[in-house]
Amino acid sequence: MSKINFNYIKIIGLMVLVGFLFAFSNQRNKTRKVSEPNITFLGENKLFITDVNVSKLLIVNQEPVSQQPKEIIDLNKLESALKSNPMIKQAEVFMSVDGALSAEIEQKKPIARVNTKVSYYIDDEGGFMPLSHNYAARVPLVTGNIDKNNLKTVFEFAKAVDEDDFLKKHVIEIRQNNDNTIDFKIRKSNFTVHLGTLKQLDKKINNFKAFYQKAFKDQILDSYALVNLKFDKQVICTKK
Repeated sequence: MSKINFNYIKIIGLMVLVGFLFAFSNQRNKTRKVSEPNITFLGENKLFITDVNVSKLLIVNQEPVSQQPKEIIDLNKLESALKSNPMIKQAEVFMSVDGALSAEIEQKKPIARVNTKVSYYIDDEGGFMPLSHNYAARVPLVTGNIDKNNLKTVFEFAKAVDEDDFLKKHVIEIRQNNDNTIDFKIRKSNFTVHLGTLKQLDKKINNFKAFYQKAFKDQILDSYALVNLKFDKQVICTKK
């Protein structure tokens, strides 16, 4: 009987010891300091915001997230802080058991740069994106009558330019007129292309490509002042 009691006591003691070690380990894990964040940029756009910029957004209690106890870190809040930056499209924050913090960042992609009284980019989703001190994107300039709260027409054409290899190579300026019609200019040429509205846009673009290839082959591009694509069935050219 005493032997059985002794074994029982040993089992109870072992359970108490395991419980103590678990609680001690759990407490140490909670108070473990977070390491310097490992920041990874996804996609092609890695130039507009830097590791330093991202680290400055990873703040807890007005202090850098590094050297903060694990138990007070709220990953959702850190993700929200990153997404609040107008340069960032998506962000995810992870933490390993040993307190290693990682952030995966996808930056926005600018497709045009508004160049009026206030300068900013239009991203590939039609949203606002501020200029960066780190890098200037080579995208078409947008001029004319531009309302920051109504970029739909400019965005739609800029998106078409960005998705077309020929236009992306040649278009350097997009101008929105007072009547919301679109003009554009191309690289190494002085003439203005009047697109008009965006109706029959694909047809108008194909017409312009055909005109350009023929005029380039005949070496007469420099003889024009205006190329009018307003009528989707024909290209009307005005010479200098």
